[in-house]
Amino acid sequence: MTKQNKNTTILLIEDDDFLASMYETKLELEGYKVLVAYDGEKGLAMIKKHLPDLILLDIVLPKLDGFGVLKEIKKSKELQSIPVILLTNLSQKEDIKKGLDLKADDYLIKAHYMPSEVISKIKKQLKNDSR
Repeated sequence: MTKQNKNTTILLIEDDDFLASMYETKLELEGYKVLVAYDGEKGLAMIKKHLPDLILLDIVLPKLDGFGVLKEIKKSKELQSIPVILLTNLSQKEDIKKGLDLKADDYLIKAHYMPSEVISKIKKQLKNDSR
């Protein structure tokens, strides 16, 4: 565990139990503190309560989809500077454009990235975070 990761909180908003558990384990092994929400409404509540350092956000979620969560984050002065990486199976050009237009910091298609590559993207994003 690296010292710089120990105080870094990542909120994972993912409704697939298997994927959530896998990413939670991988991120914890990297030394991050990980919070998990299984639907968009809980995720948004956790963002407001915990102010994580980075959000890993699925788009297809129960109660409130990832685009809705992202809109709420970006319209809040308190939350808008938190980096958001969309991690989703939606690979249509219009979905990618919508995610980036809503100011997601990155858009990763689950099938195109190994978990280790997602971790690398997270590390790079946190390093570049200018908050």
